[in-house]
Amino acid sequence: MNSKTIVVRSCLTVLAIGLVIAGSIAIADAPASKDAKAPEMKLPPGWTEADMQACMIAGTPGKQHELLAKGAGEWEGTCKMWMPPGDGEPMKSTVTSTATPVLDGRFLKVEVKGEMPGMGPYNGHGLYGFDNVSQTFVSTWIDNHVTGIMYGKGELSSDGKTLTWKYNYNCPVTKKPAVIREVETITGPNTKTLESFGADPKSGKEFQMMRIELTRK
Repeated sequence: MNSKTIVVRSCLTVLAIGLVIAGSIAIADAPASKDAKAPEMKLPPGWTEADMQACMIAGTPGKQHELLAKGAGEWEGTCKMWMPPGDGEPMKSTVTSTATPVLDGRFLKVEVKGEMPGMGPYNGHGLYGFDNVSQTFVSTWIDNHVTGIMYGKGELSSDGKTLTWKYNYNCPVTKKPAVIREVETITGPNTKTLESFGADPKSGKEFQMMRIELTRK
């Protein structure tokens, strides 16, 4: 977590506390008249209107959030998976994905279900967003085959059709931090592909781990 994120979260925490206090005062002291006005919230010591405005802007969804929300819906498709070093025949399965905007469009919640060949059912959950402070696409991912949380940062292509993510996680083989590169490409109004690349824990060479082709229902 960077210093800017800490500052923004502190801003929002102070703002939330102030709103709760103001609301409590209004409830306790409000007269019977319907025209009664709630007392104005006072700024914390040393704060300016600009400081508070910066916090409000940091929490307001924008065009990047609208872009993510375009991925909402029910998706289905086929998945190909390769084991390292990635030069063998892929394992094939079918997948479904449900993407839903949450928290007033600030994030996109994604659930993926399928079959992990040789390992049973797969169920993964992700949250995707755009951090207005760092101006970076951000994501977290968990699934039923791991106990850690993957944290990702994304970069949008100039044409707005490709998001390239880099996820940090702890490799169970090497017991060291590692990176998975995921490329999400919009191929049509209701089609897209997801490709994942990672390093072979033994050789260190990058190989393609997965390719999913999805169509919106």
